Amino acid sequence: MAAEIHSRPQTARPVLLNKIEGHSDAVNAAVLIPKEDGVITVSEDRTIRVWLKRDSGQYWPSIYHTVSSPCSCMSYHHDSRRIFIGQDNGAIVEFLISEDFNKMNHVKTYPAHQNRVSDMVFSLESEWVVSTGHDKSVSWMCTQSGSMLGRHYFTAWASCLQYDQETQHAFVGDHSGQITLLKLERQTYSTITTLKGHEGSVAALWWDPVQRLLFSGASDHSVIMWDIGGRKGRTLLLQGHHERVQALRYLQLTRQLVSCSADGGIAVWNMDTQREEAPQWLDSDSCQKCEQPFFWNIKQMWDTKTLGLRQHHCRKCGKAVCGKCSSKRSTFPIMGFEFPVRVCDACFETIKEEDRTPLATFHEGKHNIAHMDMDPSRGLMVTCGSDRIVKICHVHPPSETDLS
Repeated sequence: MAAEIHSRPQTARPVLLNKIEGHSDAVNAAVLIPKEDGVITVSEDRTIRVWLKRDSGQYWPSIYHTVSSPCSCMSYHHDSRRIFIGQDNGAIVEFLISEDFNKMNHVKTYPAHQNRVSDMVFSLESEWVVSTGHDKSVSWMCTQSGSMLGRHYFTAWASCLQYDQETQHAFVGDHSGQITLLKLERQTYSTITTLKGHEGSVAALWWDPVQRLLFSGASDHSVIMWDIGGRKGRTLLLQGHHERVQALRYLQLTRQLVSCSADGGIAVWNMDTQREEAPQWLDSDSCQKCEQPFFWNIKQMWDTKTLGLRQHHCRKCGKAVCGKCSSKRSTFPIMGFEFPVRVCDACFETIKEEDRTPLATFHEGKHNIAHMDMDPSRGLMVTCGSDRIVKICHVHPPSETDLS
């Protein structure tokens, strides 16, 4: 499918509160410390840093700890102040942070993977640390004994992870574009299902255990909502990004999904509205409108003495159509299309002006976003990425404020 460049509609931008600089390499994860003016960062420069806001209004590191291998991801549990750091060498290191956030003590090192740790979740309830890695596996280890409980291998790099504490289900996204649902137990596991919908590697997952919704973002620039709790296979496609979607967060109270992409795009999707599933694309050897043959339909081309045409698809009805019968473009937010997409001429006539009302707002983070964390109770968001900068901002801003 040919790439089309579209301008992103603008609304009020997030208000930048602070920039944290000082890392010498990409910042792979940043989390807000609940109830504190603090941020924890881990970086490719092998450092773990705890930044606290000083009286000057600036953030300064109260903890600066260097480990043996680049830090790829982290899982921080605030109530116990336990932090787990995934590393490029495949190990996971556990630390305990002091109450005043000025000291960090090593607890355990877990030999979780043979290659880079891509994501992880610590579960206090089961005392497990579940992780995915570039060795194409998901592993779960006991945090009491430090021993390996189980491992499952995939055919591609395991890139991201979400875990349901109550049912011990793990959702694993991989570089082939699939999401695998596993039921984990001590010493054993079972594969429940595989979700297929993305055309590129899955880069981010978010699980909402209340509504039992799974959200996935991928290198195909799209977000998919999987209605796991509905048990009917319902999926919603959300398209508004122009780069790889790398971070997701669903806000239960406002029923909004926040997604961030590699080009700094931040989208806020209204999920508290009636949405429709995008249709499956139909296969045909000729245009399903004018019946002209497509270029591989040699027999019809010969019989009718006509040249074959290129196949396209209408995003609204899913029919296979030629370029002449799909010359129009339109947004169709109810199906998740927030920028103009190809529709057949017949469908274009059925789309009313009110059908084009946006169901998402778009903002510019103005830096590469590899990871994002939010504290909805304080209206705060932290983003970080390959530009080595960490940005903290308000997420409900006045329109005149810039995020430069």
